[in-house]
Amino acid sequence: MKALVENRRIVEVVIIILLLLLLLVSLFHIITPFIGVFAYVAILSVPLHGPFEKLVRLVGNRRKLAGFIYGFIAVCIIVIPFIFLTGFLADKVDIVIDWFKNAKENGVGPLPEWVSGIPVVGGKIAAFWTSVEANPAGTIQKYEPQILGFLTGFLSKGAGLIGAALEIVVAVIISAVVLTSGSKVLNPLHDLMRKLLGDPNGEEILDATGRAIKGVTVGALGTAIICAVAAWIGYAIVGLQFAVLFAIITFLLVLVQVGPLLVWLPVTFYVASLGNIGNTIFIAIYGVVVLLGIDNILKPILIGRSGKMPVLVLFLGVIGGMIAWGFTGMFKGAIILAIFYTLITKYLAKDNTKIEEVPELPQR
Repeated sequence: MKALVENRRIVEVVIIILLLLLLLVSLFHIITPFIGVFAYVAILSVPLHGPFEKLVRLVGNRRKLAGFIYGFIAVCIIVIPFIFLTGFLADKVDIVIDWFKNAKENGVGPLPEWVSGIPVVGGKIAAFWTSVEANPAGTIQKYEPQILGFLTGFLSKGAGLIGAALEIVVAVIISAVVLTSGSKVLNPLHDLMRKLLGDPNGEEILDATGRAIKGVTVGALGTAIICAVAAWIGYAIVGLQFAVLFAIITFLLVLVQVGPLLVWLPVTFYVASLGNIGNTIFIAIYGVVVLLGIDNILKPILIGRSGKMPVLVLFLGVIGGMIAWGFTGMFKGAIILAIFYTLITKYLAKDNTKIEEVPELPQR
């Protein structure tokens, strides 16, 4: 009888564990579509928390009014331009696809000599162009799946610019709610961490997570602003019309981790088509050294310093996370490594304390 009761308890425990695992898996599938949204919420909420609190005081501590003002400004500055950018690029995708189809059937003209002299990418462009000239149908057919896959994915529902635009719209709404609610939003999370890890440990883990999010957020936003200003300066130097508009587009693309390449390359080809070799060489080198340098070199440095953690920890987290999970991987990778680093340093500090507390053996 006793054995029967014990077996029944074991079966009940197994069933409870299986139900819990099923619940966690279901929860993961429910939350997964919103991971990108939460990433944008962090990008908006963390650096704008201080200015939002100043806005609250400015409107007489009316948080809902401040939230409405913030939402309106964010929609005007971020959402509307990004939606227009998405529509503009969506129209151009068909043009690019038609160009590839035409090149496949009729071939392409000779590539200007200066293109092969562009640092880093010039040789690859020239090699691809030469192969297209020699065998247009075969070369285009070879790369057609990747090209069409990229262009369709670029505007797909779950990813690409349309997905990013939808995520940003939702993120602006949620970030307005988060900023309006203030620190009350994090109270359940604080209580949960205290229950799971104890009072000091839970707070330290949350602090490490917050620093990682702040580092990635400030780094991503700061990189986007600096890259946009640098793009505006470079485009203004070569006398490009609408340099400010291209700088704004660069800001949005760098912010969503697409990078400045989608603006800089067409601008370079446009400047080259005007026949000014000096401006063409300048903007080509400027894009590789300055714009791509800001996006690929300055960003990890800003992330490390803003997060107030070792640069290498957050750098590895951001790069590894992006390789593994894409844009939202920046946050996931940085948070995971930040928590791991905090736990390791805390564990080592405890061990050192225990060693110091061991009394010395009496000498004979």
